[in-house]
Amino acid sequence: MNPRRKKRLITVSAIVLILGAAIGLMLYALSQNIDLFYTPSEIIEGKEGVIPEVGQRLRIGGMVVPGSVKRNEETLDVSFDLQDTGPIVTVSYQGLLPDLFREGQGIVATGVLTKKNHIQAHEVLAKHDEEYMPPELAEKMKGIKHVNPNQANPNNEQQQGAKY
Repeated sequence: MNPRRKKRLITVSAIVLILGAAIGLMLYALSQNIDLFYTPSEIIEGKEGVIPEVGQRLRIGGMVVPGSVKRNEETLDVSFDLQDTGPIVTVSYQGLLPDLFREGQGIVATGVLTKKNHIQAHEVLAKHDEEYMPPELAEKMKGIKHVNPNQANPNNEQQQGAKY
C-alpha cells in the first residue's frame, strides 16, 4: 500500500474512532440524567408492561391525599401520599415545600424510587392553577383528553380570530 494512502487511512480511522467514542460518552451521560414521568398507578402496576426498578430516578405526578401530610417538628422532613385513580405512593422530601403545596393539590416530584411504593424526592413542584393539569395526568385522573384551545370549537370562527 502506498505510504501516503496508508497515512490517510490511519488518520480517517482515528477520527472515526474518536468521534464514535465521543458520541458513546455523550449518550452514556444523557442516559444517566433521564427522569421518566410516572403516575402512582404506573409505578405500582407498570407503564406499558415495565415496572420501574428500585433506585431508578423518576418524576411522579398526582394529587396529595388529604390528611396524609406528616411534618417533622424539628427538621424540614415531610412525607405525604400521592394518588391518581388507583394505588397510593408515599413521597418523602427534605426541604421547604412550594407555597402552593397543600392537601388535595396536584404536584410533580422528582426523586429516586427507594421501595416499590416510596420515593425520596429532591424536588417538589406544585401546579399554579386549579384548571391546568398535564395532559397525561388529566387522562389518568379524569379520563379526559387534552384538547388544543384553537381546535376546541372549530365552528365558532369569531373566537378563533379574536385577539386578546
